[in-house]
Amino acid sequence: MSCGCKTSGDSSHSCGTKSASGCENVNTCGNSYKLSVFDWLSNINNPSESKCDFVEVRFKNDRKCFFKNVNNLPLHIGSVVTVESSPGHDIGVVSLTGELVGIQMKKKFASEANPLKIYRLANQKDIEVWQESRAKEESVKILARKIAYSLNLSMKITDVEYQGDGGKITFYYTSETRVDFRQLIKEYASAFRTKIDMKQIGFRQEAAKVGGIGSCGRELCCSTWLTDFRSVNTNAARYQQLSINPQKLAGQCGKLKCCLNYELDSYLDALSDFPPSNATLDTEKGRAFCIKIDVFKKKMWFAYVERSMAWYDLDVADVKKLIAQNKKGEKTPPLEDLQKHDVTVKSVDLIQESSVDRFERKNRNPNQNRKKGKPNPNQKPENRSQPKSAAPRKQNSERNAPKGEQPQGGGQPKKFKKKFQPKRDDRA
Repeated sequence: MSCGCKTSGDSSHSCGTKSASGCENVNTCGNSYKLSVFDWLSNINNPSESKCDFVEVRFKNDRKCFFKNVNNLPLHIGSVVTVESSPGHDIGVVSLTGELVGIQMKKKFASEANPLKIYRLANQKDIEVWQESRAKEESVKILARKIAYSLNLSMKITDVEYQGDGGKITFYYTSETRVDFRQLIKEYASAFRTKIDMKQIGFRQEAAKVGGIGSCGRELCCSTWLTDFRSVNTNAARYQQLSINPQKLAGQCGKLKCCLNYELDSYLDALSDFPPSNATLDTEKGRAFCIKIDVFKKKMWFAYVERSMAWYDLDVADVKKLIAQNKKGEKTPPLEDLQKHDVTVKSVDLIQESSVDRFERKNRNPNQNRKKGKPNPNQKPENRSQPKSAAPRKQNSERNAPKGEQPQGGGQPKKFKKKFQPKRDDRA
């Protein structure tokens, strides 16, 4: 079972996508699934004789679990196996083998006591039952939402997962309040005739299961590589001098974006050199307060209390000196005298992206008009002593001349170009 690349069993295999919606056979492909782990120990020989008996098996979306290979089966990445479950058995795909599994178990605090077992490699009958169950999940999810809506429950069915043998259905839902499932489970059991399991997940986990494209143009971090969700608050946006706009700061899950924490430590290190944002300066023209700061340019903008429309930018080092001067009881000079005017550097546009006429033809040959018999506008006239009124008189004489007669003065008759009618386009 593979995705058609003929190498899905290798740990270095990649079919070109890492998302659940990108590969057609994602259920059996070795490496095309969400939150995949790169086996960087695949080409390294084990120095010790001890071998890790545990393997990582993935199921639908990002659900994974560790199982023990008690029968010493020849397993590799992409193998479809039948594993122990409660009740019955489940079918999954091996996603990681080797010594890296032990490292992942320590990272996720998985216990080796009383482990779940791998029964066998899945046969054709197991795979057919598994695929039939997976094909019914979409219709079951729609019906489950209708039943929950008819009972007026404040919940949302996010995803439905069948067990490999079809003996259990797991419903993943999101809700902001406590939900009473007594009547709902009865309705589900009578409609689907199987065991029902309800699991509540958060809004971030819902976005990880559904997947999508973020505002940056890439796949969501929670559905590709992010495994733990740290708390994000509005202070992270304030430290980075971002406007508190819920429409721009919220992600697909409706919560604050996880990427607000990525550069927060760098901003905090840079802000440690800044004076407090509520610092004021006592100048000769009055008191001034800080309006905004620029972390990268290391500047602070101040304005007078009486005239807050005029802003003056000062360096952080100068602001520290002015604050120390105020602590001594001395007033600082006015902000107009302290402001440093930056010298504007003219940028050279080598690609000419901002030029409007960059597609026009330039540097034409001035002798090109001579070949066509047209006068050159750059050429100076030879007879400068000729009066200006001679040209209009000559034109009037040519106009008043009867047809068929040539104008006097030995001039050549004016030639007219014959105009042809445009061709008719039958395809129009």
